[in-house]
Amino acid sequence: METKTGRLNGKVALITGGARGIGRATASKLKEEGARVAIADRDLAAAQATAQELGDGVFALELDVADAASVKSVVAQVLERCGRIDVLINNAGITRDASLGKTTDEQWDSVIAVNLTGTFLMTREVAPHMVKQGAGAIVNAASVVGVYGNFGQSNYVATKSGVIGLTRVWARELGRKGVRCNCIAPGFIATDMTAAMPEEVLAGMKQRTPLGRLGAPEDVARAYAFLASDEASFINGQVLGVDGGLVLGT
Repeated sequence: METKTGRLNGKVALITGGARGIGRATASKLKEEGARVAIADRDLAAAQATAQELGDGVFALELDVADAASVKSVVAQVLERCGRIDVLINNAGITRDASLGKTTDEQWDSVIAVNLTGTFLMTREVAPHMVKQGAGAIVNAASVVGVYGNFGQSNYVATKSGVIGLTRVWARELGRKGVRCNCIAPGFIATDMTAAMPEEVLAGMKQRTPLGRLGAPEDVARAYAFLASDEASFINGQVLGVDGGLVLGT
């Protein structure tokens, strides 16, 4: 049974890509921990539905993380509504998988724009407000493939490796100003995307994971919540694997 600790009581959290899957689970967990949560997503209708399901203290905003004007607008709306941003969860991400010779310019550019540039734009806009407050926590979505690579994912791996690098830069730049920056590196997580995969592919994923199962969105959400909380007050610039031990077998 999930335990509520109130680790984020009184804090305001902004999560990108929060309408579904890991993002939705994270929005729910942050609310359980006491935060007021802004769900920002390209699919406004889905974000609104999630916010309505989660109830009081959760609201939805339309966001294209790859568009600087959209990013500025969303951050301004959260600040106007809540007065501060204590937690930024850079969760939004997409995949457009193909082997090197078959990766199109559009596949490359779109993944870079959302996963890497989007993380940069969001953090660049939010960080000055956290610095002004003298406190804040930024948690970015990396991946185990950002550390070890993966066949057919040149674009995705490039972004997740880049996110790890950005996390370490920002941990150095912002840490002295009271703002921590870390990232998580999930392995195989059971989402709508994996649910559509053939059973033999899922079986192979489970076999490669020492714990013998796929992760649940809630497993990642708990990691996000921990790194966002004061319990992680001396953790900065780190990559937290949420992969069931997957990297041990790579």
